[in-house]
Amino acid sequence: MEDASRAARARPDEDDRRLPAGRKADLAAFVVERGQVTVAALAQHFGVSADTVRRDLDQLDADGVLIRTHGGALAPQALPRPDTTVDVRTRLRSDAKEIIGALAAGLVQDGQVVMMNAGTTVLSVVRHLEHHHDLILATNNLRIPAEVPPGVFHELYVFGGTVRLSAQDTTGPVSFPVAAGGEPMAVRADLAFVAVGGVSAGNGWSTSHLAEATMMREMAERARSVVVLADSSKFGRDLFARVGDLAVADVFVTDTAPTGDLARALADAGVRVVSPSG
Repeated sequence: MEDASRAARARPDEDDRRLPAGRKADLAAFVVERGQVTVAALAQHFGVSADTVRRDLDQLDADGVLIRTHGGALAPQALPRPDTTVDVRTRLRSDAKEIIGALAAGLVQDGQVVMMNAGTTVLSVVRHLEHHHDLILATNNLRIPAEVPPGVFHELYVFGGTVRLSAQDTTGPVSFPVAAGGEPMAVRADLAFVAVGGVSAGNGWSTSHLAEATMMREMAERARSVVVLADSSKFGRDLFARVGDLAVADVFVTDTAPTGDLARALADAGVRVVSPSG
């Protein structure tokens, strides 16, 4: 009997061998339930070391289950906080952003002047412009010069201003000086793509950052046609800084057609909705 007990202790049973995989599944469910969790909180909750949690998170990120962040993890469907870095935000709801990007790129005609703001959804639009030519692009998005396919544009301008490293953008006036010390030159565009963080029937379009909202509004005022971009997780959200009424937009591109009060409000404002369903 004693020998059998020693053998059992020396040979882990099936439950013990499954424990790491089971813990990772529980850890993933815990993060998905809460949206965003720190390494310290996970270590305390599961009674393991921080190094063990980090290894689990790295593997779950590689498997596409979670999004690894500095000091913790995000659920893929989580809504980003204002300070979430652009690299992390790019990976949130990436499938929805790709759908929006492809639909929005189809609204662009060769030779147009296009303004774009700094939302990560805009980067999906840029990646779908590979068959376009002779565009003039103007943006406050510092990632666009590296993301735009070669041969798409013949001029590309980046608006100056304060650089936000986490967002990889600038905030400042939608204009350019004609010479050093000269008066700013006002610009116009055929299209303005404006990615927002919130859309609601009562409050219209909104975002988390005041200076960003001002810049979005100015882009909209300087464009012949305004295309607002937002995935369906943004429906019903009222964020800190209001960009404008729903009527600011001519077209709203999203991954899922709005319903209910929002659908009626968009129709009343004369906004054309473009989504996969039509």
